[in-house]
Amino acid sequence: MKTIQWLAASATLIAAPALAQEGAQEAPPRGDIVVTASGVPQDVDTTGQAVTIIDRETIEQRQTVMLSDLLQTTPGVTMTRNGGVGTVNYVRIRGAEADQTLTLIDGVRVNDPSSPGGAFDFANLLTASVERVEVVRGPNSVPWGSQAIGGVVNVITQAPTQQLRARGNVEYGAMDTLFASGGITGGSGIVTGALTGGYLRTDGISAYDRGTERDGYRQYGASGRVEVAFAPNIRLDLRGYWADSRTDLDGFPAPAFAFADTREYSTAQELYGYAGLNADLLDGRFRNVLAFQIADIDRDNYDPDVGATPLFLSRGRSERYTYKGDLQATDQIRVVLGAEHETTRLADGTDRFSRGTTSVWGEVILTPVAGLAITGGVRHDDDDAFGGRTTFAANAAYTLPTGTTLRASYAEGFKAPTLYQLYAPFYGTPTLDAETAKSWDAGIEQRLIDDRLVASATYFSRHTRNQIDFDALTFTYSNIARTRAKGAEFALLMRPVDRFTINAAYTHVDSENRSAGLVGNDLARRPADSVSVSADYRFPFGLALGATVLTVGDSFDDAANRVRLDGYTLANLRVELPLNDRLSIYGRVENVFDADYRVVASYGTIGRAAYGGLRVKLD
Repeated sequence: MKTIQWLAASATLIAAPALAQEGAQEAPPRGDIVVTASGVPQDVDTTGQAVTIIDRETIEQRQTVMLSDLLQTTPGVTMTRNGGVGTVNYVRIRGAEADQTLTLIDGVRVNDPSSPGGAFDFANLLTASVERVEVVRGPNSVPWGSQAIGGVVNVITQAPTQQLRARGNVEYGAMDTLFASGGITGGSGIVTGALTGGYLRTDGISAYDRGTERDGYRQYGASGRVEVAFAPNIRLDLRGYWADSRTDLDGFPAPAFAFADTREYSTAQELYGYAGLNADLLDGRFRNVLAFQIADIDRDNYDPDVGATPLFLSRGRSERYTYKGDLQATDQIRVVLGAEHETTRLADGTDRFSRGTTSVWGEVILTPVAGLAITGGVRHDDDDAFGGRTTFAANAAYTLPTGTTLRASYAEGFKAPTLYQLYAPFYGTPTLDAETAKSWDAGIEQRLIDDRLVASATYFSRHTRNQIDFDALTFTYSNIARTRAKGAEFALLMRPVDRFTINAAYTHVDSENRSAGLVGNDLARRPADSVSVSADYRFPFGLALGATVLTVGDSFDDAANRVRLDGYTLANLRVELPLNDRLSIYGRVENVFDADYRVVASYGTIGRAAYGGLRVKLD
């Protein structure tokens, strides 16, 4: 880590006041409810897992357009992007691979079944429809199944309300960027609904860092939710999410086949859906959900200089049928049971492949004495491709009268081989086994002065075996990789006065490749250190000023550790001024010092950029 970067981060923070925030993303208020830790609504104080919560207020306060930009300021999370907005964008948690992060939208698994590793590409996930994000750091395969080795990111869209409410914003700025979003929610009688939508267009930058041709991006997106309360204890829950995107690319044109400006572009159509019937029995003590979920992702790559037909296309689809039961047996005993069957399909224009997985899982949440919660769980998956897999997890949280909370967890995670890794022509290996991981962490959180000061620290360790990688000797996918990651996360919330808030997070990750021939090397694109600080202040007359500083340490771009990526510091400034109770104007400058940096070798990054907008709220 370069000393000058840390000094620049500190100096910028001291100089930057900012906008007050009601809730902190790393220290949620006591009594806040999370659904991702155990798969059912649960008080955040009763889980021993490390959970970060990001609410809509934080999204609007930071004026965030791409959700991944906000995620990378949370403990344990790093992000890489292959160029400007809309290019391949991966999120990694605690040093795990990008395809070992499970991503959900309203509880629907959205990891791409058509991609080689099954990773979710955050490039097309805008904040227009996002109401809340829950990030579970560490393996969580018991309630969620495959891919939750690094952790889980659950994106929750705007929920229906009985009261009529509306919001909207439009902004314009650098690179001819236009972003507009809006949402409305309300109800009548037994029906409530919510609808959100967004549009983003930008000329972008050159994906190739030495290129001169701008690579633009465009997306239309929408989400909707409807709830029908047939009776006080019986409800129908419908959810849908849609995005249509186009991204300009750079490639490797003939005859040199070297990275250069090209006219290539890709398109993506994403559709995620959920239909669930909820029945609360035994005076609400036994909650049941029967649901159907679908994820459908179509991707096409084009090069106008070659022809009008796609150079490459992929069609990924998953369908999941689930049952979940949540029984509050006594005041001290809660039992959660689940069963599901998933069918996953892949088509590449020539071949079609599919697989089925049947799973059962259960958890017991015990609260034997005041302040103590203990959770234990087990899951078994029976996969057509790699057979059976059983995983275990346990965690505990103990809150003392002093405002101290102690947390500890042990969890096993697994990642099933993807359809591409199993069956791709020439490269696939049908006999692949699942990747497995064992992880534990322990942490402490201290709240002082009526929660005006909240500090937390967590130590974690994870070992991954049978990791699937491309074998250069056989030119096929094999279970040849092993990795280890350990480190510590620190978070601090300070609110010295009601109008002034400071949030800080620091992560140290020692991620080591344990594969043959690479033992001792750092994992690629996994910086050892990262720190973020956001400070916010609102004046009595309404003006809000804010700043965020993100400093990321050095890393390597390749497994051999021959291509170094230098660390960098980014500083963002923002301002918002209410014009009345419903209308406000805002603006921000990103990368204030115009840092020239790389998160992927040879791919460009956005320099200094300014944006301004108008926001309206009606309720």
